Amino acid sequence: MFGVGVSVDRRLRSDVSTTAESRASDARTTVTVVCTGHVYDAVGKHRFPYTFEGTTLRELLDDLFAEYDIAEMLIAETEADATAHGWATPPEELPGTWKKNPEGEQTRAYARVTVNGRFNEHYEGLDTVLEDGDRVGLIYPFMFCC
Repeated sequence: MFGVGVSVDRRLRSDVSTTAESRASDARTTVTVVCTGHVYDAVGKHRFPYTFEGTTLRELLDDLFAEYDIAEMLIAETEADATAHGWATPPEELPGTWKKNPEGEQTRAYARVTVNGRFNEHYEGLDTVLEDGDRVGLIYPFMFCC
């Protein structure tokens, strides 16, 4: 339903998906999963090694979501679920480069999925290639209001 190399430059190249396709489909990858906030409460562990069949972030999340009931907490089904409400209206033209995952592959407002400390949107989204030893963060912070 829903990975990461040693070099950031390698991941940012357009041939990342080709690299994923060239790897064996029966590959097993072991990453460190780090959970914060509500995800930590639901999973019951902060940091743990996790081995899954495949090489992509999508395959990891599919496997994790089958074991832990956290998909609804992290993944937005619609654009509205991914949008925080009450923020200031953005300007017509935003500075810099902005990437966004396609609808159905975005995280809920305030929730994030990171690979080695960077948001997955900065790589190849859920098709990011993961390698042994990578760190995947599942973040859904506690929000408090006055």
